[in-house]
Amino acid sequence: MLKKVLLSTLLLLILVPAGGLAFLYLRKPAAAPPRDVRVPMTPERIARGKVLFENICDCGGCHSRRDFTRFGGPQLPEGIGEGTVLSDFLHGLPGTVVAPNITPDRETGIGTWTDGEKIRAIREGVDRNGRALFPMMPYEGFRKMSDDDVESLVAYLNSLPPVRHALPQTSLQFPVNLMIKGVPQPVGQVPAPDRTSPAKYGAYLVSLAGCADCHTPQERGQPVAAKAFAGGQVFASHAGTVVTANITPDLDTGIGKWDENFFLKKFYDYKDYVEYGPPQISDRRSFTLMPWLGFSQLPPEDLRAIFAYLRTVKPVRNLVETHPGA
Repeated sequence: MLKKVLLSTLLLLILVPAGGLAFLYLRKPAAAPPRDVRVPMTPERIARGKVLFENICDCGGCHSRRDFTRFGGPQLPEGIGEGTVLSDFLHGLPGTVVAPNITPDRETGIGTWTDGEKIRAIREGVDRNGRALFPMMPYEGFRKMSDDDVESLVAYLNSLPPVRHALPQTSLQFPVNLMIKGVPQPVGQVPAPDRTSPAKYGAYLVSLAGCADCHTPQERGQPVAAKAFAGGQVFASHAGTVVTANITPDLDTGIGKWDENFFLKKFYDYKDYVEYGPPQISDRRSFTLMPWLGFSQLPPEDLRAIFAYLRTVKPVRNLVETHPGA
């Protein structure tokens, strides 16, 4: 009798984890059918999409070829949207992580995708085959992107010249390859943001810009909720290492002593870099992944809204050295 009990227990100990593992391997990410929509290619939509791509969402930060010998790693015009192998540049990623070619090239890009499939990938995190995208693509924030804005972003993508640039597919290590299947979520209709309140509009822009994604430290791949926006996340790359700053309203270690004018000036000081070209990086303190160049082109009302929202987040005391050892 005892032997039967021990054998049954042993079988349970083997079968239950095996069954759970099989479920994780076989399950599909949550996904709704792509919308049956053809985005109008109006000048207004394309112009708004360009602002989203270049200045708010920083899509080119991952999906375009960049020159990291210069401040801010400006995008190279001939390589906009062609995609990059991010794990060849950033250290510590869990496998081969690729920001794919998102130009309309039919063989190596997304030229055969429907507009609905593009919208679903941006906001829900699954590709046209229903495969979960690695959430370094900030679709968790893009879930809040309004219908008008996501259609404008797609219109801009459709307007890009096709670039033939073949890339490998993202291949993640175990168990990350299984864990990310639970991240995508279907998104219904999303209304336009509330612009009557600067802080509410700022919350919308902060979600699209992914500020929390970079400025919140992580433990075991998950953001530390108690340190939201408090900085300290390390980005090590072949071009240099930078640690994100504390942007909570903490008076001593964050931006609590900044006023609105100083906040705007901090960004607009880089406007000339966009117009005349950023300088060569002279030392390690010049290296940054913060999209200063793109944000410097935002209108004052957008930056004021972002500042208004950041004033509402919880102050966290967290002293950060952004360029350790430099």
